[in-house]
Amino acid sequence: MISARDIELRAGARLLLGGATFQVAAGDKIGLVGRNGAGKTTLARVLAAEAQPAAGLVTTGGSVGYLPQDTMVGDLEALALDRILSARGLDSLLAGLREAELQMADLDPARRDAGVRRYGHLEERLTVLGGYAAESEAASLANSLGLPQKVLRQPLRTLSGGQRRRIELARILFGGSDTLLLDEPTNHLDADSVSWLRDHLRTFRGGLVVISHDTNLLDAVVNKVFHLDADRSVLDVYSLGWKAYLEQRETDARRRRRERMNAERQAVALQSQADKMRAKATKAKAAQNMQKRADRLLASVSADRAPDRVARLRFPVPAHCGKTPLSGQRLSKSYGSLEVFTDVDVAVDRGARVVVLGLNGAGKTTLLRLLAGVEDPDTGEVLPGHGLRLGYYAQEHETLDNSRTVLENMRSAAPDLAESEHRSILGSFLFSGDDVAKPTGVLSGGEKTRLALALLVVSGANVLLLDEPTNNLDPGSRAEILAALRRYQGAIVLVTHDEGAVDALQPERVVLLPDGVEDAWSEELADLVALA
Repeated sequence: MISARDIELRAGARLLLGGATFQVAAGDKIGLVGRNGAGKTTLARVLAAEAQPAAGLVTTGGSVGYLPQDTMVGDLEALALDRILSARGLDSLLAGLREAELQMADLDPARRDAGVRRYGHLEERLTVLGGYAAESEAASLANSLGLPQKVLRQPLRTLSGGQRRRIELARILFGGSDTLLLDEPTNHLDADSVSWLRDHLRTFRGGLVVISHDTNLLDAVVNKVFHLDADRSVLDVYSLGWKAYLEQRETDARRRRRERMNAERQAVALQSQADKMRAKATKAKAAQNMQKRADRLLASVSADRAPDRVARLRFPVPAHCGKTPLSGQRLSKSYGSLEVFTDVDVAVDRGARVVVLGLNGAGKTTLLRLLAGVEDPDTGEVLPGHGLRLGYYAQEHETLDNSRTVLENMRSAAPDLAESEHRSILGSFLFSGDDVAKPTGVLSGGEKTRLALALLVVSGANVLLLDEPTNNLDPGSRAEILAALRRYQGAIVLVTHDEGAVDALQPERVVLLPDGVEDAWSEELADLVALA
């Protein structure tokens, strides 16, 4: 169980949540919702003891498993399976067993005997913690999330961002925690994995708090909704399922509007009477009291709900370039013994619309990283054409400098613009006031997505390489960004699980990995997008 008493959350001087008291008990399946920037990720981090509230107290009974949006953590040299097993402390035991096996083969009798004793001791501890069956359980979980056995034997540094995300989700689920806090758990999951996750969370017996833009997941899983109201800085608790919550929330909004209108009418009448009384010196005290009553009436009801803000995105006309501004010839890439793809050819013509498809691990992110110059191919070469100006959106936001503020990242991307222009562009992406002074490292996944897209806008790029650009976005901002991509006159190479993003792009070509087949786009391929 997690209990919160009178907690207050702030982003700098701005109040996100004031005086909230609630608990997360076994069997609670809570959807944590709220508009962009309301503080959902901040609240999740506080509940996970990753951050402290500005005021109030959070207490935890039992273990808590937390999946943040940013999962670029852990020893990159560790094997993927060992990372999952680390949730129960089994990774160090298995590493010790491997070392003991080597010691048992030592020619020195003393070292060999010490290795035998160590192996026996470690094997006994492993049996107590579930033994080798735990490895099978971890592998089964990973397979349900679209991670085959060969991926589990690879170091984390060789995996794509999507695979790393799945490893972290598998690790949290394998840990067997009493309470799960999951921030956008369906990011990077294919349709089969999302379906499996929904079923798994539905039958989970512990407490659950999930932040997600996947309404199908919320509808299938949650039995409570916590709505973080950014206008009122309060947490509204609904002990209802998702659809019933939507209906009740609308009913509550209509009630608050009626209360506001009634209070305003009464306040106007009181203020009018007070104004008349002020004309008489003998009624001055009564007029003052009447004005106070009017002020109290207005203060007792909620202000009209402000419309949800969405990012406003418009790409400038791209710089002129040659007929084929970017191409790759006979590209191959391997990580250790894992061969990702070989002899892939790709040509990106001026204004082209290209979608890259393939199962998880087929090399979609790797191909974009090679084209962007982030990594070098093992064989082949990437050829920039005449006038190429490249913009790259990385799914794990590696293009952002987490040590710099939001404004400093913008200055670095567009040094020739005046600060007023920097702030104006950031404002259109919902970074205003003190928000531009936030360190990038503390931003939520949605905020990092918006900042990375803002940097693309000022890049003047004529070729955009986009790796899952709609992850973490609220529906309004997602729609705005897809509309902007539809209008963009430059070339786009897109990797996504989002069928709506492909529809908006209206692709002309497709690259199928790992074989590297390039062909004309066909609507028959649309069914592969969610599965890729």
